[in-house]
Amino acid sequence: MARMKRLEKLDGFANVQMVEVEQPEPGPDQMLIEVKRSLISRGSELFWRYVREEAVSPEMMGYSDAGEVVAVGDDIQDFAVGQRVMANTPHAQYVIAGETERSRRAFSLPDELSYETATFLPLATSSVMWMRTSPIEPGQTVVVLGQGIVGALCAQIVWERDPGRVIVVDAQPLRCDIARKLGHENVINVSQTDSIAAVKELTDGKGADLVVECVGGYAGIQSFEQAQKMLAPRGTIHLIAKYQGAPLPLEGDAFMNKQIIAGIRIDTPREACMRDAAQMLIDGRVKVAELITHRLSWEQTPDAYHLLYHKPDEALGVILEWD
Repeated sequence: MARMKRLEKLDGFANVQMVEVEQPEPGPDQMLIEVKRSLISRGSELFWRYVREEAVSPEMMGYSDAGEVVAVGDDIQDFAVGQRVMANTPHAQYVIAGETERSRRAFSLPDELSYETATFLPLATSSVMWMRTSPIEPGQTVVVLGQGIVGALCAQIVWERDPGRVIVVDAQPLRCDIARKLGHENVINVSQTDSIAAVKELTDGKGADLVVECVGGYAGIQSFEQAQKMLAPRGTIHLIAKYQGAPLPLEGDAFMNKQIIAGIRIDTPREACMRDAAQMLIDGRVKVAELITHRLSWEQTPDAYHLLYHKPDEALGVILEWD
């Protein structure tokens, strides 16, 4: 039986290691993919996996792979050996995916989409669905709190809704600099500026019609509190991120005559939104090269996790190279 390496989160805080295991074999309705590139999603992979004391299933470690099909089961209809694909699969040299299941599903890559860019497709697809969920009218003001990968994607994709202004907010100079490189004119560094006052100033005292909260984690609790105070009357907070720690604070006066929504609330199938996201990545409406701060070999995968956790001022998008 052939052997391969995959990432595992073992018992103990931050105990991520590359472990040698048997290479999987595809079943009748599955395909085997040789991974070429993968992307670490800092928000979910660190704060729902890396920081836990207990071991985590290897299947939970990663979901943004791009590679080449090297074997297919007898029942596979639409994929062939040699085909370039993206798959929602974990960090490993070889992974198993299928044609139809919601998780671990393969998506055929257009020729114009590189392996590296394709690793952003799962998060870009979710961002398309989130931003099409957000209630906003043309000409209104949108604030995106947090300029991690998801926040940066949402801040670009929301322009398809024809807002009058998009304001982005983050506490890290690195992310603020990246936001400017992506073309945002209104960038607020909350570590240097009162973001509530800055939003009110940019909106002539009215506040934002929509605040998209992409911070999450422990810091997201304070961010959510600030979001309420920068909303215009009848405005909406759209919660994208996941949180840890104390319950989210709702301030009666600050939240009066406003609303909160969470997650995805559209009926469009994910695959259709994925095709749209792929086209946005191809034609440049969504830029991701600026989000990549590091490219590391697969042997350095544990180092990549440690880097993202300990040095958020230096690292954002980390691509793992498997070939």
